[in-house]
Amino acid sequence: MSLYGMMRTGVSGMNAQANRLSAVADNIANSSTTGYKRATTEFASLVLPSTNGNYSSGGVTTSIRNSISQQGDLKFTTSGSDLAINGNGFFVVQGPGGTPVLTRAGSFVPDGEGRLVNAAGYQLLGYSFANGVPSAAANGFGGLEPVTLAQNELVASPTTTGVFTANLPAGATVVPAANLPSANAATATYSAKSSLITYDNLGGEVLLDVYFTKTGANTWEVAVYNQANAAPNTSFPYTAPALATQTLTFSATDGKLAGASATDITIPIPGGLSLDLDLAKTTQLAETYTLLDAKVNGNAPSAIDGIEISQDGTVFANYENGSSRALYRIPIANVASPDQLLVMPGNVFAESPESGAVQIGFANEAGRGSVMSGALENSNVDVAEELTNMIESQRSYTANSKVFQTGADLMDILVNLKR
Repeated sequence: MSLYGMMRTGVSGMNAQANRLSAVADNIANSSTTGYKRATTEFASLVLPSTNGNYSSGGVTTSIRNSISQQGDLKFTTSGSDLAINGNGFFVVQGPGGTPVLTRAGSFVPDGEGRLVNAAGYQLLGYSFANGVPSAAANGFGGLEPVTLAQNELVASPTTTGVFTANLPAGATVVPAANLPSANAATATYSAKSSLITYDNLGGEVLLDVYFTKTGANTWEVAVYNQANAAPNTSFPYTAPALATQTLTFSATDGKLAGASATDITIPIPGGLSLDLDLAKTTQLAETYTLLDAKVNGNAPSAIDGIEISQDGTVFANYENGSSRALYRIPIANVASPDQLLVMPGNVFAESPESGAVQIGFANEAGRGSVMSGALENSNVDVAEELTNMIESQRSYTANSKVFQTGADLMDILVNLKR
């Protein structure tokens, strides 16, 4: 073994301990950073080939690993826009450059434009409900957009879907065809009636009169009119024909809709869109007319009063008029090896060759965790452990420096032998 090799080994030991101390310093500094994942320094020996009676010292090398898959403790807050993932996965966010990255730091607040932004300035991304119920992209970040909560405008949604469930009296009297509500005559007769509030494109209320009339054994007519066209005292004849009619056929065995029967009715809302009203659970039993469920989507013009985020990542806007509407669904991304993700500034992570490709899905699916609203994930740093590591590294650094110092002293002796 040469003195130079001895000194080189001591230097590699000091470098390794310096790297460990750097990781410890980062961990302690970020012990209070939301969603921070601790870094650890792993050591590996460098062994050089040796000959009999002559040992060649190698040294030590280090590699940095981040405990990204280790979850920190959850702490609860008073802000509904604070988010945490209880389980596996990451939020998808984007910085000023627009490139999507991953994070566990969910301290989101609305910025000046209503976008949810965390403490590092990254915008939360989600799928919008504007074009229907969203689905996650199978092979990329396509379709994601910043989750934006516009607090400075009124929002109105037209009615498009609804559910109407009732029991129709099996003993009702059969009404002749000439007197059916669909005939729109002054002599019109019906078996049961309900009114339903819907909304047009501008959020205006459109009140619908829904008539159920028995036309034969186990057969019923459904006729829907715009109440604004009704005669005085809300009666026939209406000044315009029925918006929609449908025929329901029931089974004489159990009173449920027969297999060949229609199960819904499509109603064009005046000034709005078409309402698909689900009638699938309507029954015909030996009981009086009983309304069991009647609800439609849409809302009148109203400002957003607050937001609510469910455990499946759906962002609901709660309006001043008491209604709510789904705006976005927050996806959860995951990779095969989270600890191999590329660590970037701002407490975010990017895909690397070792981590595997990013796969996007929704909460509680395929091993992904659930979204916790009003909670934040603490860093997974144990300060006591880091202080212990710091002491160990300090002593190891000192010991390696002694090795280098001893080699330098011996080198001086060797140089001075000729004098």
